[in-house]
Amino acid sequence: MKLWDKGISVNEWIERFTVGSDREMDLYLAEFDILGTIAHITMLETIGLIGKDELPILKKELIEIYQQIKVGNFTIEKEVEDVHSQVELMLTRKLGDLGKKVHSGRSRNDQVLLDCKLLIRSEILKTVEAIKRLFDVLISQSEKYKDVLMPGYTHMQVAMPSSFGLWFGAYAESLTDDVLLLQTAYKIANQNPLGSAAGYGSSFPINRTLTTRLLGFEDLSYNVVYAQMGRGKTEKITAFALSSVAATLSRLAMDICLYLSQNFAFVSLPEEFTTGSSIMPHKKNPDVFELIRAKCNKMQALPNNICLLLVNLPSGYFRDMQILKEMLFPAFAELRDSIDIAAYMMDKLIINRNILDDEHYRYLFSVEEVNKLVLKGIPFRDAYKQIAKEIANGKFKPEKKVHHTHIGSIGNLSNDKIKNKMKKNMERFRFEKINQSIEKILIS
Repeated sequence: MKLWDKGISVNEWIERFTVGSDREMDLYLAEFDILGTIAHITMLETIGLIGKDELPILKKELIEIYQQIKVGNFTIEKEVEDVHSQVELMLTRKLGDLGKKVHSGRSRNDQVLLDCKLLIRSEILKTVEAIKRLFDVLISQSEKYKDVLMPGYTHMQVAMPSSFGLWFGAYAESLTDDVLLLQTAYKIANQNPLGSAAGYGSSFPINRTLTTRLLGFEDLSYNVVYAQMGRGKTEKITAFALSSVAATLSRLAMDICLYLSQNFAFVSLPEEFTTGSSIMPHKKNPDVFELIRAKCNKMQALPNNICLLLVNLPSGYFRDMQILKEMLFPAFAELRDSIDIAAYMMDKLIINRNILDDEHYRYLFSVEEVNKLVLKGIPFRDAYKQIAKEIANGKFKPEKKVHHTHIGSIGNLSNDKIKNKMKKNMERFRFEKINQSIEKILIS
């Protein structure tokens, strides 16, 4: 079944190529197609295109299909082109001509555009919740190990004292900015495109404000041409936000891979969290973090891939957009998988509390000694030269202590401020409004 079928059989090869992986990808959209259809027919009833007695019949059947989807009993049949066709086919089989009325006043273009926005909105919610779990682990570890010093590096050279409190907290705060980017993507996705039809509106007096309210959107995409232009743009911006999270995770994974090596030995993992070698019995490999690094590095190419797909498209809809689904939809779950396993691993990380006993780190405190001289009244440049001379002559004997008290330093991590920043960022999403709208729309 095809919604555009005019009675002419399409060449089998052409059909196979044009459908591509759409049946598989459209399963991601199924529940959202139902939600959008319920909102649409509710609106159609208010303008007389569906009878008052017909609406509850259609809605009841759609809710039953929604429940099938949620328990995994929904499939797109082989001869059916996409999820939109499958839903309409199921309605028509059950309700006859009444099932055909659900498509009045809309096109597959704004139907899939709506479904994609609803999916992105939902997936961002799940992703932000996963990020918050990792954030909580990092903040907890930062507090737990705030007094344990470790070397800080610049240019991969020993630089200045750091602490595990600072290190864990740095990645926690990085996630707060990643959440801000996701919030931007969420706000762009949270605008209703329904009613743009094929991109040029409809001669029916449709009520776009009503469907916006029913689906819990914050606003709508007013201009119908721009609503269609938003397809691809929303995905691209979302991909940039996902790639930002991936960049944070990839860098964290790289740190762990370094710090787990025998040359660093800053941290270790329980043996059951590592893998071994087929010929080297001593090996304990950090495969989880290596795979997180690889998966997240791959994800950082996602925005560029989407940009290349869109780069020379004029206004209006084009079939090129279909490929966006297979680019973006699986990326959410893959990223969350990395976030969740990272949270699990970081919670089990074992910290070496005696790193600085190693003589390699004796010069780590050179700046501390310079600053002590400055506090005694010696100009900074002269103090710098004095300590440099002691190091060159082998006479440098530092006191391995630090006295940092300013905001965000070793002695003042400001984790409470970072937690408050994340709290505010989370609250701005207003996920509860969306959840309430969805619950309400599913009441028969």
